[in-house]
Amino acid sequence: MKHQHFKIFKPYGYLSQFITHQAKAKKKKMLGELNYNFPKETMAAGRLDEPSEGLLILTTDGKMSAKITGGSIEKEYYAQVDGIITDEAIQELKNGVEIGINGEKYFTKPCKVKKITETPIFPERAKKIRDERHGPTSWVSIILTEGKYRQVRKMTAAVGFPTLRLVRVRIGTIEINGMNAGDVEEITSILERELP
Repeated sequence: MKHQHFKIFKPYGYLSQFITHQAKAKKKKMLGELNYNFPKETMAAGRLDEPSEGLLILTTDGKMSAKITGGSIEKEYYAQVDGIITDEAIQELKNGVEIGINGEKYFTKPCKVKKITETPIFPERAKKIRDERHGPTSWVSIILTEGKYRQVRKMTAAVGFPTLRLVRVRIGTIEINGMNAGDVEEITSILERELP
């Protein structure tokens, strides 16, 4: 069987799964509701939490999914944070910060972080971000190879700059460029070349 791989721009408010068996999640929006005829065995390679947006790779290949989530591939996130992030906070994020994971203390691995000086252009979000009247915001790029639950949000909160909007823009060499929320593109040949 030839596997297929897709990239999607996961919209705000969607869960990173196709179906749910939880009664309370029945009202949630699933990836299967996107306007695309995915093969039956399609799964998300990793996830983005419900309020997060951006690049998600879907695949019919469990091995490819494991490779993407395995901890050696870079994932880049653009985070809009509350306040004007300081150089000290950026250095702390680069060095690694202490966050809580499943009730345990966890120290994040050193990573690449830089302030984004020009506001990135993304599709308007379904739920509005608070406006500048409530104080300034700034954008930061964070590149990780690990992906703990809500990690980027916990990291920026740990240095005093809570995340207001989070968009994943890159996984390895696959980028989101120019996609709109809900867009789907098949990337089978690209992914098999990039991540053989």
